[in-house]
Amino acid sequence: MVEIEFMKEFKIVFYNIKDNLLKKRVIKQIEKIRNNPKVGKPMRNVRKGIRELRIKPFRLSYIHFSDKDLIYILDLYHKKGQ
Repeated sequence: MVEIEFMKEFKIVFYNIKDNLLKKRVIKQIEKIRNNPKVGKPMRNVRKGIRELRIKPFRLSYIHFSDKDLIYILDLYHKKGQ
């Protein structure tokens, strides 16, 4: 089973979301990542190795280390704030 760890930036944004429906969608997408870590779009250039998954209006960024069976959930950010 793939282990998931959450970075501080993600925790801050997630706990400040007021919309419970959005929180449920984020949790559902994290489960989707756990089942298939390659589901997100791979980033290029400076962000190589990072994958992103779209959860309107946010992006969920994560890194998958296949040798350790570990996924770091990096951040949940608004596309305009990138």
